[in-house]
Amino acid sequence: MSQPDAISSPKTDHVLICVNPIAGRYSVGSDVFELAQMLREERFTVDVLTDLTEVATRANVWHAEGRLRALVGVGGDGTAAELANRVALGVPLTLFPAGTSNLLARHLGFHRNPADVCRTIATGRILHFDAGTANGRLFLAMIGCGFDADVVQRVHDYRKAGRKGHIGYLSYVKPIFESLRTYAYPEIRVFCAQGDGPIACPKGRAVRWAFVFNLPRYAWGIKLAPGADGTDGQLDLCTFDRGSLWNGLRYIAAAQLGRQGRLTDCHCGRGRAFRITSQEPVPYQLDGDPGGMLPVDVEILPGRMTLLVPGEYCRSGFPA
Repeated sequence: MSQPDAISSPKTDHVLICVNPIAGRYSVGSDVFELAQMLREERFTVDVLTDLTEVATRANVWHAEGRLRALVGVGGDGTAAELANRVALGVPLTLFPAGTSNLLARHLGFHRNPADVCRTIATGRILHFDAGTANGRLFLAMIGCGFDADVVQRVHDYRKAGRKGHIGYLSYVKPIFESLRTYAYPEIRVFCAQGDGPIACPKGRAVRWAFVFNLPRYAWGIKLAPGADGTDGQLDLCTFDRGSLWNGLRYIAAAQLGRQGRLTDCHCGRGRAFRITSQEPVPYQLDGDPGGMLPVDVEILPGRMTLLVPGEYCRSGFPA
């Protein structure tokens, strides 16, 4: 596991807070206000914004000028990934977890506490963290192909149709039931880049569920890829052979108990690049947001992200 470095320029004194106003189950306005006040008391210059274009522009300018201490993403995994795709290489990103799952924040030891986030910005350390790419778009936690991506797309469509308010686990109930009723579990094939070219994996068979992980956990914290490490320069593959509600529940139960590796129709592996295809339309999702339709080319970018993490991370690693 990579160990974080001390902040190279302690003179950086600008903090930009980017708030996703609909992330998570409830508003974090008061927490953000408290965080901004704490940072100003620490003599940081603080701006709070919600417009992603303005955030990216200002973060890139301040970083190029050597003034940016941290860009704070207030939201979930999707917010972190969106910022990663918009800002320049080297922009230091830190997290105020306010989403539904917060997989990345939980893995790195962030808490939804203004005092903890302020302390990280003031005394934290720099971690060079891997990112994945899917058809050129960065993701930080994982990519899922098949049923779960169909659910994610339905949640997204509801929001586009005008459903207001915050997103929580209950927001997924109706989309899950609709996907259970209509999703047909088309065949998916995964090819692994190895040697002179891609090879079919696992053993060339078709699967119905395919996931590629940069982090060990998924959804509410299931360890689908217990060996995944966002600093090892590799991605972890997990596939399941059979479609249907019953098999989905069986896979979830096995993963919850840490026994998916014992299933004969579950296959896990590790690599730097994958190609995932299907003869029929199959969606994929990235960090909980719609990504598109297969095929997708997935690759690891070692050390692509610059993250400002709690100082304790260098000692404990916050194992997931």
